[in-house]
Amino acid sequence: MAKESESTTDPPSENNIKGVLVHGGRYFQYNVFGNLFEVSNKYVPPIRPIGRGAYGFVCAAVNSETHEEIAIKKIGKAFDNKVDAKRTLREIKLLRHLEHENVVIIKDIIRPPKKENFIDVYIVYELMDTDLHQIIRSDQSLNDDHCQYFLYQILRGLKYIHSANVLHRDLKPSNLLLNANCDLKIADFGLARTTSETEFMTEYVVTRWYQSTRAAS
Repeated sequence: MAKESESTTDPPSENNIKGVLVHGGRYFQYNVFGNLFEVSNKYVPPIRPIGRGAYGFVCAAVNSETHEEIAIKKIGKAFDNKVDAKRTLREIKLLRHLEHENVVIIKDIIRPPKKENFIDVYIVYELMDTDLHQIIRSDQSLNDDHCQYFLYQILRGLKYIHSANVLHRDLKPSNLLLNANCDLKIADFGLARTTSETEFMTEYVVTRWYQSTRAAS
């Protein structure tokens, strides 16, 4: 599950949404948060809204071919803004080449029904239960063992990312995804850069409150 900055999490079971088959039965169409959500028919209904933020919203669904629950993020009007479009493309390109236990996985990119109407981008990720930001804000207590295990996984993931000559540049609690087993995965590579890029690396990054953390990433 890919959550965005300042995302809100919705109740898990109350918001299940049934879909309608469209485009000759090849796609399911939903109304999520008042927005069109259109995915290929292998991701079967009902879907469940699980988060939303500045760059889109996320729904959980089931892949009928693998029977696994996944997270689908919709980035609406992805090409209207050049900066946002580059951010989306950058995340897809990087995560397609990264494979590690502590880095979130992109499982699929859903193709649009018609290429001439390619406006929105749908990215399919592995599903995680929550993120560290939500845990910190909750009443759940974290002991020293939790903190040590989380830190170990963060450093392990960063070591792999850096070995691939990639700098994340936006490491913060909401970009650290967790499941019930306390497994941690680093997500949201929209601001990442490779050290081999010739373009100027911007010093100002989106989330200033975590500047010291990002300096190490």
